[in-house]
This record gives sequence, structure tokens and C-alpha cells, in this order.
Amino acid sequence: MRILSLFSGAGGLDLGLKQSGHQIVWANDSDPDATETYRHNVDDNIILSDINEIDLNMVPSADVVVGGFPCQGFSVANLNRNIDDERNRLYEAFCNAIAVTQPKFFIAENVKGILSLDKGMIIKRIVSDFEGAGYLVNVNKVNMADYGIPQTRQRVVILGQRRDIADSMILSLPKPTHSKSGSPAPWVSISEAIGMFPDPDEPNDILNHICSSYKVEYRNFTGHRQTDPDKPSPTILARGNGKGGVCAIPHYNGTRRLTIRESAAVQTFPDDFKFFGGLGSCYRQIGNAVPVAFGRIMGEELNRIDSFAMFKESLDANNIAI
Repeated sequence: MRILSLFSGAGGLDLGLKQSGHQIVWANDSDPDATETYRHNVDDNIILSDINEIDLNMVPSADVVVGGFPCQGFSVANLNRNIDDERNRLYEAFCNAIAVTQPKFFIAENVKGILSLDKGMIIKRIVSDFEGAGYLVNVNKVNMADYGIPQTRQRVVILGQRRDIADSMILSLPKPTHSKSGSPAPWVSISEAIGMFPDPDEPNDILNHICSSYKVEYRNFTGHRQTDPDKPSPTILARGNGKGGVCAIPHYNGTRRLTIRESAAVQTFPDDFKFFGGLGSCYRQIGNAVPVAFGRIMGEELNRIDSFAMFKESLDANNIAI
């Protein structure tokens, strides 16, 4: 399918969709470093611009619009979050793009805090806006560890389907493939994901294998919890507004933070994926990304729908009822 990507960032979701066989026809982000990273690794069809300055009538037609609209105002890590945070309103730009371009489907990703903001009224408003644009909508709370990502990253995935496609929702979240209990498969641990990387102080030629010197100091707070080598990583973090210092997860050896490369591996970026920008920018790009493997899973779900649609068209052409 033809994919139009908004708030593309470094391109984790988009790379996964491409790996599943889909085509990125247009992408957009306002961060220069993320845009350079995307252009180098994912696709050169990306525009560096504020989404509000884009004439949506000029973007290419697409089957699917995807994007993780900025989420820092929604995040539970933002202790000052409130419904008036201007970043909470950037979803309106995403919704407007849906209304104007009218894709068959959309996939939107955000933090779990969006579900509880203003006692659940914000997510109801967001769903109502998407429905008003002509879409069937379902909202899913996802733990990425349940899909083989080595990280207990809890996110909200909002799926939309244009009402004229079918009477009921056919785009859906695939069934989990992993679980804490081990059925159908056990969660993937952080040591399985990054155990092959040498210490960054040792001689190596690994891309982006450098880390913050921010001291490891354990306390029960975001970015300071102890990492267990036999469990998935804590959520890979970002300081999405570009302010403050680096916020990198401690390595399970207890002596340092994860490197950029290790953080990227936890987010399932391939080892040859090169990040551009300073240390803080690279960590931020990775922390803001959708894991590549999850993007690939959603791409396979789109393939399933596409195959079903072609099958149904064949039956209709031969006047065969399902």
C-alpha cells in the first residue's frame, strides 16, 4: 500500500512498513536531525517542515496515513501534563490530514497517558474527531514486549478505517506473540537484544556505539530504575522537547548508560541504521520512535487486508458471495 507518514521522526514505524513491502510516498517531520536520519536510512521522500505549514491538498494520495503525533504533553513522565498543553493539540493536525486526504486506513501511536488525561475525556474527543472525519476507530493499549520487542514499552495504538471500506472494522491489532508467562513465547530479554555489543570503551567500529556519561544512580523514578538482564528493558525514553539532559536507560552491568546503538537495538533498529545529530538528539530520536519490528507487524496486517480485498474483488467479479 501507499503510505503517507506524518511526524515521522527517525522512521521506526515507516522502516517496518517498508520491510513488509509497502511504499512511503511522502513523509514529514520538523526536526532537522531526525529528517536527516530518516532520509539516510528509510526514504528520501521526507519534507523538513512544520506540519501546520504544509498544504495538505498538495501531498500525494495514499492508502494509509501513519504517525505518532507528539506525545510529551500526554506522557505520564510529564508531571505537569494538562489538557491545555499545546503539544496535546498537534493530534488535530494529524486528524486534519486524515480528513483532507481520506486514506483507506490510518495508524496512530501515542503514550498510554493519553487514556487517562482529563479522566478519559481527551481520548474520547480524539476518537470523536476521527469518527467525524468518516472513520471507524478502535483504540488499543499495547505492551511492545507482547510482540517480541525486548522492552516493556506500553503505548496506545489507534486504528482507523474509512467507513465505506466495510460495515465493520477489518483493520485490527494482531494477536500477541509473546507473554510474561511464556505462552505462546516468552518475552525477549534485554541481554538477548544487546548482549553481543562490546563495552563502548573497547576498540570497535560499531555505528553510534557511544553513551552518555550521566551517572548511574538507582531510584524509583523514570530512567533510574535498575535494568534486569533476564527481563525486557524498561521503556527507552526521550526528552522530546529538546530540553534538559540525556535520559538514557542504565545498562544492566550497573556501570553506565545504554549506548545509542544499544538503545536502538532495544527499539529493534537494524545495526547498520545510522543516527545523525548530537548525543542527546540521537537518544531522543530513538526514544520517540515506534519499534521497527512493530512497524513490520502492522505492515503484515495491512498485507492481510490487501489480500482479503483482492480475494473479495475476485469473488465479486464472478458473482460469488462469501
